[in-house]
Formats: sequence, C-alpha cells, structure tokens
Amino acid sequence: MTNFEPNIVGFVCNWCTYAGADLAGTSRYSYPSNVKLIRLMCSGRVDPAFILETFARGADGVFIGGCHIPRDCHYQQGNFKALKRVTLLKKLIADMGIEPERLEIFWISASEGKRFSEVMTSFTEKIRELGPNPIRV
Repeated sequence: MTNFEPNIVGFVCNWCTYAGADLAGTSRYSYPSNVKLIRLMCSGRVDPAFILETFARGADGVFIGGCHIPRDCHYQQGNFKALKRVTLLKKLIADMGIEPERLEIFWISASEGKRFSEVMTSFTEKIRELGPNPIRV
C-alpha cells in the first residue's frame, strides 16, 4: 500500500471551512492535493445520499467541514443537522462494510488556514493507513 494515494472528498461550508481552505492556500500552508472540496452554503445542506454516492463512486474518505463550533453556524442549526447525519451515516456505512473512520466531520473557521492544512494532512494519512475503499465500484 505504499503507492496508494487516497481519493478524499470534502463537503464544506462556504463561510468557514471553505474560507479556511482558501486561507491555507493564500498563506502557503500545504495540504495533500488529493483532497477535493465541494463548497456548499452550509454543512447542514449535505444530504446523506451525497455521502453514500461519493463512497459508491470510489472515494476512500469523505468529510464534512462546518463552522468553528456547532453553535457558530451561520444558519444556526446547520452544524447540528450535519453532526446528526454523520453519526447515523457512520452506523450505516459500517453495516455496508466501510470503516466508519472514513467519514468525519471537522469544525474549522475561516481564520484557521493552518489548522485546515493540519487536519487535511492528518485525515489523509489516516485514510492512507486504512487503504482503498472496500466497496469501490
């Protein structure tokens, strides 16, 4: 597995996590290039079907990125909705044969570019250790 490079997809909040990723780039903090971001207005807008489809299409790891802490959501309840969905989806994907560690949720604010870089590097390394998605189509 030394040559394995995971395919990681993130569904990220426009106001915080996406802005944190942008700050990481402008501040020249590096993070793995195999992390692909899908910008949504709020973490609460992530439909569970998006996550399942992403895994079905071969993603090795998926994360949702929301505002700094759940109570800081720009849309008030979005982070709480996302957290509930991730909790339930972890149980569902485990039943499907996918390790629950392949799905995570991170709270990263717009001013945390360095933290975004560190979290992405750490998550990518964790997925690399798990190996390829066992249900790749």
